[in-house]
Amino acid sequence: MRAVIQRVSTASVTIHGEMKAAIGVGFMALLGIEADDTEGDSDWLCAKIAQLRVFSDEEGKMNRDLKEADGEVLVVSQFTLHASYKKGNRPSFIKAARPEQAIPLYEHFIKTLQGMLHKPVQSGEFGADMKVALVNDGPVTILMDTKNKE
Repeated sequence: MRAVIQRVSTASVTIHGEMKAAIGVGFMALLGIEADDTEGDSDWLCAKIAQLRVFSDEEGKMNRDLKEADGEVLVVSQFTLHASYKKGNRPSFIKAARPEQAIPLYEHFIKTLQGMLHKPVQSGEFGADMKVALVNDGPVTILMDTKNKE
C-alpha cells in the first residue's frame, strides 16, 4: 500500500462538476492499493499518517501531528501509484489491486483513520474521474509504502 501525503492549507475533490469533499488545513492523501495488501498494511499506514509530525509548533519547527494542528484529511484512491514504467512508455498497472479487493481496503483505511483521529475523514469516490485541487503547504510531500516499514 502506498500513500502520497501532502500537507495542505486547502484541498478538494470534484466529480462531474460537483464538489464531493473539501478540507482546510491538513493532509491530502493519495492512496494506492496493491494486490497483496492487507488490513494490517492499512492499519500500519493509518498509524503513521495519524502520528506524522509535520505541522509547525510555536517555534516554527515541524513538530506537531494532525490532532495537535486540528487538521483534516482528504483521501483519494490512486491506483496509478503502482504503475510499472520500466518497459516502454505506456505504464502497466498490473500490481494495482482489482476493485473487488481494493474497495474494502480503501473503506477500511478511511474508517481506521477516522477512529485514530476521532473525527471524520473526507474522501473521493473510488474509481471515479475526479478533479483534485489543493494548495500544498511548504511544500511538504511524503511518500509512504508499507513494503518499506523498516
